[in-house]
Amino acid sequence: MLYALGIGDELVGVSHECDFPADAKNKPVVSRPALDLEGLTLAEVDRAISEQLRRGESIYRIDEELLRALQPDLVVTQDLCQVCAPSGNELSVALQTLETQPDVLFMSPSSIAQIEQNIGELGRATNREFRADAIVAEGQARLARIEQRMRQATSRPRVACLEWVDPLFCSGHWVPEMVEIAGGVDGLGRKGADSARIAWEAVLAWAPDVLLISPCGFHLEKSLEQVARLRRLRGWDALPAVRNGQVYAVDADSYFARPGPRVVDGTALLAHLIHPELFSWHGPREAFASVFAQARG
Repeated sequence: MLYALGIGDELVGVSHECDFPADAKNKPVVSRPALDLEGLTLAEVDRAISEQLRRGESIYRIDEELLRALQPDLVVTQDLCQVCAPSGNELSVALQTLETQPDVLFMSPSSIAQIEQNIGELGRATNREFRADAIVAEGQARLARIEQRMRQATSRPRVACLEWVDPLFCSGHWVPEMVEIAGGVDGLGRKGADSARIAWEAVLAWAPDVLLISPCGFHLEKSLEQVARLRRLRGWDALPAVRNGQVYAVDADSYFARPGPRVVDGTALLAHLIHPELFSWHGPREAFASVFAQARG
């Protein structure tokens, strides 16, 4: 959002996840994971994080010394998701060590409209309100064009978006809304609510025509690595999406998991995957990959 507003040069510190645009990777890293998850399976990652949270401990650590050296005027954070948010007690404690208390902008969107609201709030906080309004208006116009073209569709395929595969999690927050705008129906998703664990039997019962493997925190390469586990599950070959060859791994971090301007690009990507007869994809090739094309390759 900050770079979209044209003030990336005023950004003095980031989290370890900040990687877009590329310049963000050159900024000092203020927050990092408290757990070493390198080399763990998805199930082990889930258990480690769940245990950490059960103990009431944060899964992030803030570099207080670096934060004091940077002396920010504004801290932008989020408290939407326990797994993603370095915004609990550790942030409050770290901020107390600063000589001058910065403004803190918390973001907790659960819908596209609330993401747009956050862009506006950030624009006002950084004296970029006009640019923020333009970003929101441009995004709304693109989504309206998708919805208008969707009127030509003769069907609304059943879609399943898996935000984790071991254990399985359905989509939540703004993602089911993205699917809806793109011309699909996500009967497993939790629109405007947290993503939740689901049983594989629920996926079989929903029988999706289009299946997206979209693990939160993963770009395309790691999303593709999760396909092998799903292939071993009972009933995989019977899924309509598998029979129709419409199973895709996607770059979740770039287009789905992170609330910002790029959710509009993600919706355009969904429209292409759900209704390729109506929508082309003109974005990066690494945005998605067909599981079956990958297997043949």
